[in-house]
Amino acid sequence: MDTLTAKSEATYAAILEAALDMAATEGIGRLSLGELAKRTGISKSGVFSRVGSLEALQAAVLDEYDRQFAAEIFLPALQQPKGLPRLIAQVNAWSRRAADEGLRNSCLYSAGAFEFDDQQGPLRDRLQQGAVAWRASLRKTILQAVELGQLRPDTDPGQLVYEIYALIVGLIHDTRFLHDDQALRHMQRAFSRLISTYKSFNDME
Repeated sequence: MDTLTAKSEATYAAILEAALDMAATEGIGRLSLGELAKRTGISKSGVFSRVGSLEALQAAVLDEYDRQFAAEIFLPALQQPKGLPRLIAQVNAWSRRAADEGLRNSCLYSAGAFEFDDQQGPLRDRLQQGAVAWRASLRKTILQAVELGQLRPDTDPGQLVYEIYALIVGLIHDTRFLHDDQALRHMQRAFSRLISTYKSFNDME
């Protein structure tokens, strides 16, 4: 890699890092090429030449958020056995991340869902796409747990995914809005109770 290419890639990485921080603190809809130029010390034309457009930057921020989320939540859970152990690992890691009030851990999808729920456009479509993809991953893991006899055969995967999401949204609300330091414990207990109602009698401890 030549020096010029390396410098260009480092500049792009710096812009993306600043954009991710801004999206986490202020919302992805508040991203601005001008504001990023101020925060990075790069000219507005320099920011534009590297990201192409605001829409492309928003997509790149969500792609990077997805990459980090997968590295922290999804990939480690794959080390667990298929089915229920993997589902529990995913939800436990997700809940710990959601309960971390560090600004970088702010959920862009949860915030974006409320910000863009009644709007149309590419950004809303991209947010919806990401949420649907993560739900599909959870559903696949739930189906594996049913097939392995760990969850009851009459388990409705869509219902269980909904209930898990509801717990996570409640956790985010109580952690970030109410600053309740017991929110994670409440959520974990609720999840354990929820899973106990779906467990197969053959898999009861």
